[in-house]
Amino acid sequence: MLVGAGLGLAMLAVYGLLRLLGVKGEAATGLALILPWFLGFLIWTLGPILASLYFSFTDYNVLQAPQWVGLANYKAMFTADPDFWPSMRITFLYGLLSVPLGLAGALGTALLLAQDIKGIGIWRTIYYLPAVLPAAATAVLWRWMFSPSAGLINTLLSPMLNLFGLPRPAWFTDVRLVLPSFVIMSLWGIFGANTVILLAGIKNIPRHLYEAAEIDGAGPWAQFLHVTLPMLSPTLFYTLVMGIIGAMQVFTQPMFIDAPRQAGIFINVYIYQQAFSRFRMGSA
Repeated sequence: MLVGAGLGLAMLAVYGLLRLLGVKGEAATGLALILPWFLGFLIWTLGPILASLYFSFTDYNVLQAPQWVGLANYKAMFTADPDFWPSMRITFLYGLLSVPLGLAGALGTALLLAQDIKGIGIWRTIYYLPAVLPAAATAVLWRWMFSPSAGLINTLLSPMLNLFGLPRPAWFTDVRLVLPSFVIMSLWGIFGANTVILLAGIKNIPRHLYEAAEIDGAGPWAQFLHVTLPMLSPTLFYTLVMGIIGAMQVFTQPMFIDAPRQAGIFINVYIYQQAFSRFRMGSA
C-alpha cells in the first residue's frame, strides 16, 4: 500500500515537472503513467544486466570485494571449464527435441479440442492443468514415475519388457536415457499452455474461410494446409519463440532430479552452481 502511494505521488510529481517544462497534457500524462514500468525496468532488468556484465570482468566470491580480471573469466569458461560446453550441448539438444515435439503435440491436441462436442470444456481443463502445477512438485512426481524399480512407467512397461527379455530402463541414472527422460517430462508440461494458446488461435480463424475451401472441393487435410496453418502462423511463431526461451531457461527439473552430471547439467544449473556452490560470481 505504501509502495502504491509512493508511486502515485511520484507520478504526480513527474507530471507536474513535465508540465513546468512545457510538455503538453497528453504527452505529460503518458510519460507519468509509464513511470512505474520504467522504474521497474531500471531496478529489476537493466540494473541486474549491467551488474552481471560488470561482475563478469571481475573475480568476485561475495565475501570479498570484486577484483578486476578483464577477460580472464571468459577465457577460462571457453577453454578450461569442463562443464560449460557440455551444459550448452545438453541444453541445445533438449531444446532441439522438446520444442518441436511439444509444438506438434500441442497443435494436434488443440485441433482435437477445437471440435464442438459435448463435454469438451472438461477435456480442455484437464489438458491445461499441467501448466498451472508447481514445477518442483511435478519434478518430484516424474522422478517417482521414472524410478527403475517402483516407478509407474516401468511398471506399465514390465509385461512388454519381460516378453522380449529386456531389463527395466534406468531413466535418470543411465547416461543414454537422461536427456530423453527430461524431454518426455517436459512435453507433459508444454502441452498445457501451448494447447490453450493454439486453441484460441484456431477459434479465431473465420469460419467462412473453411466454408469457401469446402465449396472449392478442399478436404480436411487441404483445409489444414491452406487455411489453418497460414492463419495460425503468427500464433505458431509466438509459441515457437516462447518454447525456445523456456527450453533455454529450464532449471527446476534438473535441480530436483539427481541425474549423472555429464548428462544432466543444463546451462542454468551450471550458472547456479558457479554462483552459489562455488561462489564464482564473476564466472556465473
